[in-house]
Amino acid sequence: MRKGSCCMFTSGVAGAVLLIMGISLFVSGLFQTLIHNKLKREITLTEDSKIFATWKNPPPPVYMEFFIFNVTNPDKFLKGEAKPHLTTMGPYTYREYRPKHNVSFVYNGTKVAAYTAKIFVFEPEKSVGDPNVDLVTTVNIPAVAVMNRIKGAGFWVSSGISMYMGSIGTTMFMTHTVQELLWGFKDPLLSRLKTIKPDTDEYFGLMLHVSLRSDAYLWILLQSIHMRFEKEVELKGIPAYRFTPPRDVLASGENNPENKGFCLTPKKCLDDGVLDVSVCRKGAPVVVSFPHFHLGDEKYAKAIDGISPVHEHHQTFLDLNPTMGVPVRAMKRAQINIHLERMTGFPLTRNLNSTIFPILFLNESVVIDDASAARIQKLLLIVTLVSHFPLILVALGVILLLVSIILAIHFYQNKVIANTQNTLATA
Repeated sequence: MRKGSCCMFTSGVAGAVLLIMGISLFVSGLFQTLIHNKLKREITLTEDSKIFATWKNPPPPVYMEFFIFNVTNPDKFLKGEAKPHLTTMGPYTYREYRPKHNVSFVYNGTKVAAYTAKIFVFEPEKSVGDPNVDLVTTVNIPAVAVMNRIKGAGFWVSSGISMYMGSIGTTMFMTHTVQELLWGFKDPLLSRLKTIKPDTDEYFGLMLHVSLRSDAYLWILLQSIHMRFEKEVELKGIPAYRFTPPRDVLASGENNPENKGFCLTPKKCLDDGVLDVSVCRKGAPVVVSFPHFHLGDEKYAKAIDGISPVHEHHQTFLDLNPTMGVPVRAMKRAQINIHLERMTGFPLTRNLNSTIFPILFLNESVVIDDASAARIQKLLLIVTLVSHFPLILVALGVILLLVSIILAIHFYQNKVIANTQNTLATA
């Protein structure tokens, strides 16, 4: 009897203590604060933090995929007999390395400065062909840029330049290898102009000098857009929230007044889904959009054969783990277009209507590597266990209290039975 009463008392006291502790910890939020501080130390960028080495030389591979639009009917398009028909060549995939150099902490360690050089290495096993061999026909961007720069100089000046361009065989479309289009070639028109204007760069390439300067002309919009929650996803066992740009990000000024400042020529503002970035390209009529004019006015896609936007394939998105705020996957997609239109003094353009002509679209992607995913899974497990620790204490306290109650019931039942037996024996 004494042993039973001792167990009853011990379990009751222990249960009460655990219950009080669990409720107190839960209400005070102590463990949540400890978890927050732990995660903050894990993800804060300091020289002795675990994340520093990962930030300085990121382990997850970053890939840049290029999809080139090849024009199959340039002559009919120039004559005004048909809208352009495009076929897609790609992907041509490059591994992107971003090692950081000259890393230094400034402002008492509150900010970090570094030089990041981008290095692109071709990945043949992830590509459809050889960029040094595959030919693509597309808009002669250097020629269009020259015409666009002098279109306001007057009819006679434009006509003189037009005749000069014709004398050296310049046309509205050009054919080059994928390698040349991306990384540069010596353009005959630019070479001739260099003899007149020495500061002219006679080489042209969509990605030319991108390790030497910012590629802001591609990402001027995409680096400043806002995103909204779309859905919950999971990658490598890690739960994440997917965020995507809403439609109003690329809406025209008429449909989204906040975007009115992006149009510098009010009478020539473009419609939803495209952004004129010619001011960033020395006057070249470059227009940025999402691939296949995703989220854009349907007239842009309908003006081109071979263009069909698909949300899953052409959206830009970020998958973010909500607990740690760590991105686990990202796809940054953009399309480079050239605005073609009729220009006075240039007979090559006489049959052109205003057309946003796709040149290529690219997908810069990164997915968390297995080692980092395993580390995050471990941290999430610890977070889950620790955050539920007060509830575990409450549960154990309740169980011990129930055990104490059961023991008490048995104790008093046995005591009644024993008293009854003693009474009968005495009688």
